[in-house]
Amino acid sequence: MPDKKAVIKKVQGLLEREPRINLHRHPIRIDFVEGAVVLEGDVEDIAAKKLALELAAGVEDIRGIVDRLHVVPAQTKGDGAIRDSLCAFLLSQPELKNCTIRVHAGDRVETLRDAGHTGAGAIEIAVDRGIVTLEGDVISLSHKRIAGVLAWWTPGCRDVINSLEVDPPEEDNEDEVADALRLVLEMDPLVESDRIAARVENYVITLEGQVRSDAQRRRAEFDAWALFAVDRVVNRLEVSP
Repeated sequence: MPDKKAVIKKVQGLLEREPRINLHRHPIRIDFVEGAVVLEGDVEDIAAKKLALELAAGVEDIRGIVDRLHVVPAQTKGDGAIRDSLCAFLLSQPELKNCTIRVHAGDRVETLRDAGHTGAGAIEIAVDRGIVTLEGDVISLSHKRIAGVLAWWTPGCRDVINSLEVDPPEEDNEDEVADALRLVLEMDPLVESDRIAARVENYVITLEGQVRSDAQRRRAEFDAWALFAVDRVVNRLEVSP
């Protein structure tokens, strides 16, 4: 078993050297318990969260990562408001129109749309202290990724636990990630998807092209980071009004 202090020091050093992680503004608590690195705290954005997890996972001789990192939302919202916004997103998204949608509110489970046995699966939503949990099953990895991105889009969301199962099981690959990103960029009213090209290699997305504003550049990168199983995003988009 590696030395606890040595592991914590190594992880701390890796996080300090990553420019997208601001430990002075958003400190991350690091622990090493039963062979797993535990990361806990608030981070600035989803990029900082995923990069912190990736860096910690690269430390030798550890058994795993315990993720207790949450994103500081741009807007503070109550769980009820987050649930309502996310449900509206899911119900209005054409890609998910054949999915049953259920929402957990306390001890109650409400069915907002019943697609029946011939539908494209069932998505169950719960929100606790700004953390969105998605459970149930969908018919493709693209459906799983789209639902996850919609959760990240929801104002007030601090984290997304995407536990949706794919039935029948589907093997993931880079083409699937690229297809899901294309769908997400086309869905997003805040970007012009026809101005953006994307490459996926080893679950790293590279964005290229020209967008009209820095806000669109940041939003396209956010959409890429929000995809389930994406490890890193390289943003080479140029701003050209």
